Amino acid sequence: MFRIPFAALLAVAALSAPSPAAAQAPVVRVTEGQAQGVAEDGVAVFKGLPYAAPPTGPLRWRPPQAAAGWSGVRDASAYGSDCVQKRAGWDATQSKLPVSEDCLTLNVWAPAKAAKLPVMVWIHGGGFTMGSGSQPLFDGGTLARRGVVVVTFNYRLGRFGFFAHPALTAEGAEALGNYGLMDQVAALQWVKRNIAAFGGNPDKVTIFGESAGGGSVIQHMLMQPSRGLFRAAVSESGGGRDDWPTLAAAEGKGVAFASKAGVKGSDAAAVAQLRALPAKTLAGNLDLLNGEPDTYSGPMIDGKLVTSRPGEGFAAGRQAKVPFLVGANSNELGFIPAIFLGPVTAAAAKQLGDGKDAVVKAYGSKAEYDAHLASDLTFVEPARYLAAQAAGHGQPTWLYSFGYVPTAQRGSQKGAGHATELAFVFGNLGVLAKPATPEDEQAAALIGDYWTAFAKTGDPNGTGRPAWPRYDAKADQRLEISITGAAAPGPAGGPGLDAIRDHFASKK
Repeated sequence: MFRIPFAALLAVAALSAPSPAAAQAPVVRVTEGQAQGVAEDGVAVFKGLPYAAPPTGPLRWRPPQAAAGWSGVRDASAYGSDCVQKRAGWDATQSKLPVSEDCLTLNVWAPAKAAKLPVMVWIHGGGFTMGSGSQPLFDGGTLARRGVVVVTFNYRLGRFGFFAHPALTAEGAEALGNYGLMDQVAALQWVKRNIAAFGGNPDKVTIFGESAGGGSVIQHMLMQPSRGLFRAAVSESGGGRDDWPTLAAAEGKGVAFASKAGVKGSDAAAVAQLRALPAKTLAGNLDLLNGEPDTYSGPMIDGKLVTSRPGEGFAAGRQAKVPFLVGANSNELGFIPAIFLGPVTAAAAKQLGDGKDAVVKAYGSKAEYDAHLASDLTFVEPARYLAAQAAGHGQPTWLYSFGYVPTAQRGSQKGAGHATELAFVFGNLGVLAKPATPEDEQAAALIGDYWTAFAKTGDPNGTGRPAWPRYDAKADQRLEISITGAAAPGPAGGPGLDAIRDHFASKK
């Protein structure tokens, strides 16, 4: 008789028994049904949960519709597809997931046994043409271990998310054009309905985002459908003086695109043809560096959802008066080679018109102007401007400048470039090009403490770190995080920034 050794029996038993991770796989019930995630180092993780119906076929260029329910227990262990976009080979932070129009999903990280914890909802950047909530950079596990529930999500990008055409306008939809922003509202509504099931507090939601995501945060503070869906806001490098086109101008670009794609007219037949266009045709070659300005508008002032430029809305006090943390990096566009920085600076300077000479003079030299204008005009000065407007309306506001440079990069980087704070905000230093040092880890801990304290209390301050003064236009101070990670209050202005501010003030 053939005998199986006892050791082999043990091995077979071990293989057939459920693993501890599988045995502890968390299950939640949301409005659409039950979902099972995974347990990772004390954090329950749920991925790929639909917050709206797939915006495909007849739902292309319509406001997001309710997600369908499901029976049984849904597997929530893997991310959903990213929204359709062109993968940019120069951006190593992008995910490698497949792209699809069926992409309106979100992801949740919650500490085990969480109960009524603050919630941080992340809105990714990428110029409204790239990115996703599933990029490795945005893994929420490290943040969640700080005692918050973290949510990331996808929203429609490029012409799928931001498109206007007279034929679509004629359909008489309640909102038009800014479908990607409508998706963001739908995701926040889903969080409001469901986050308690994950141990989050629906009345203690902080929205935070960077670049286009930071600009989205600013718009949510102004958009009426977003009211009551968050109680604090963080805008990182989100601009604030953006001049989005009107709906009519966006329609003109939509008509130009349609004509190029062989679609004429503005009747129901034209709508059907537009909705039947292949996704590849709509995607085109759009990315952060190629805006196809003749046929793509980007976000717009549609008159219903978005009713004004952000700076105008804040100046009038129309924003939600929630605690507000805003800022930019110390050398936002410093990564651009000198040969390309000149054209970028020239394009930015068009906003100054006949005020350019005064601004050049304020910087003290043409070299200083060339080095800093594009960054200051696009990111740094608008953050200061929004902080002044918010604080002037009695809003608790904190302004920052992030200047930390990873230890291994200090020989080549003079300051913190665009988006370089993200690895530190999320605590995901493993995405850095070179291994993190203890100094890098200390900087990440500092930033994580400020950001999560803000989410928990509505104030970034706390014991064990430098005090961060509330912004006041007279004192004009921001928290400056230096290239080495030292943090201290410092002046928010300077001759160049003051000249930019005064130029815009003179144009009112």
